[in-house]
Amino acid sequence: MRAQSLMPSRTTVRAAIGLLGLTALWEGVTRGLNLPAYILPSVSAIFQSIYDQRTLLFAAARMTVTEAVSGFFLGSLAGFVLAVILTLLPAIRRLALPLATALNSVPVVAYAPLILLWFGIGPESKTVMVSLAVGFTVFLHALAGLDRVDPRIVDLMRSFGADRAAILWRLRIPAAIPLTAAGMRVSTVRAMIVAIVTEMLGATGGLGWTIYQAVLQIDFVQVWSAIFVGSAVSLLFFGLVNALEKRYVFWK
Repeated sequence: MRAQSLMPSRTTVRAAIGLLGLTALWEGVTRGLNLPAYILPSVSAIFQSIYDQRTLLFAAARMTVTEAVSGFFLGSLAGFVLAVILTLLPAIRRLALPLATALNSVPVVAYAPLILLWFGIGPESKTVMVSLAVGFTVFLHALAGLDRVDPRIVDLMRSFGADRAAILWRLRIPAAIPLTAAGMRVSTVRAMIVAIVTEMLGATGGLGWTIYQAVLQIDFVQVWSAIFVGSAVSLLFFGLVNALEKRYVFWK
C-alpha cells in the first residue's frame, strides 16, 4: 500500500509527458528555424543561462518568494477574518460588500503606483500588493463558505441554546474551511504574478526587477530565464498549498 501511495498519479504522469513534449518541440523549432534569441531562445540556452546566473536568480527568487508568501498569508488571514466579521454583522455587510466589490473591479496592479508611493520600492509595497490581491479572493470564498450552511441545522442549534459565537465556531467555520482553502490554492499563482509585476514597476531586487533590467540590457535569454524560475516557483507554491489542503481539509 505504501509503495502504491508513493507512485505518481496518472494526471501527474500525463502532465510530465506533456511538458517534456512541449520542451522537445520548443527546442526543435528554435534550432530548426534558427530563431534569434529576441524572438524565441532555445530551451537549452535558457537552462544554460539559469545555470550561469544561478546566484543572481536564486537571490531574486528568494526575495520574490518572501514577498509573495508573506503577502499570501497576511491576505488570507485578513480575508478570512473580514468574512467572519461581516457574517456576524449583517448590517455592516450590506454596506461593505458593494464597496469591496467595487474596489476589486479595478485590476489590483492599478493600485501599484499608490502603494509604491506610500510604502516605497522595498519589499513592503510588494507584500501589501499581494495581500490585496489574495485577500479579496479568500474573502469571497470564505464568505460563501460561511453562508453555505443548512438553515435547519442553525435553527436546531439555536433551539438547544447555542449563541451566535457557538454556531460560528461549531458550524459555519468548519463549513467555510474547504472553500477558503480552495480560494487560497487559487491565490498562490496570483500572489507570484502580482509580486513580479509590482517589482517590474519599482523595486530593488526580485524576479520582476531582474526581468526589467534584462529587457533594458536587451538580454532576452535572461528574461526567459527569470520567467522559467518564476514559473517553477509558482508551481512549487501551488503544489505545496494543494498538498496541505488535501492533507488537512479531509472532510470536504
